[in-house]
Amino acid sequence: MLIPISDDNQGRHKTPYVVYTIIAINALVFFLQITGGDSFTAAYATIPYEITTGVDLVQAVRVPGVGVIDQAPGPSPLYLTLLISMFMHGGFMHIIGNMLYLWVFGDNIEDNFGHARFAFFYLVCGIAASLAHVAVDPTSVIPSVGASGAIAGVLGAYLILFPRNRVRSILPLGFIWTTVELPAMAVLGFWIVLQIISQYTAFSNTNLAQGGGVAYMAHIGGFAIGVILTFIFRRRVAPDNYLRR
Repeated sequence: MLIPISDDNQGRHKTPYVVYTIIAINALVFFLQITGGDSFTAAYATIPYEITTGVDLVQAVRVPGVGVIDQAPGPSPLYLTLLISMFMHGGFMHIIGNMLYLWVFGDNIEDNFGHARFAFFYLVCGIAASLAHVAVDPTSVIPSVGASGAIAGVLGAYLILFPRNRVRSILPLGFIWTTVELPAMAVLGFWIVLQIISQYTAFSNTNLAQGGGVAYMAHIGGFAIGVILTFIFRRRVAPDNYLRR
């Protein structure tokens, strides 16, 4: 598994204020999760069953095919969880990994789109990713959290705009960790293929699909909408060596 640590930023001109802000918000919300405990996570995470039925699971309830489940002690904002949950995480490694990907790939996309459009792009990708997850498992009562769906949209944009940029990554080889430098097309192409294979495996394994783990469909959905929106939001950059008249 490749772990990206840096990329080619030679063409970047703007300071990525939105990327910095998103990272700060994620850190703040993660702190609130730690202090709020499981009840905070249960109240503000995206739960597919809540989204598809409009039922706020605030008390023990019998869900068809699932049984009686315990709920958060208070009401959640229901549909707003599609937005709030993209700033929540399941642990330290989860938030560190997501913020690393955003740090490496997000600045170039913000530079191309502009600050306001990038912020809108990020939020739309995150919501679309959550909806993709809900669509494939609409009766699930397992809370879903994480910025990876929105960041997947950033990766999709990066693949379209900067496929030849060099990405420096850590490559674990057993007990030996080395660094490699590959084009973004290879790094991100490998990543999305891995998500598709993992989602297919989850579909094929009933126990895996019903348990906790990674919401691969959120990654795929976020990536797909990111690719599509890039053709709308991107700023075409004129080459430096053009003729002036």
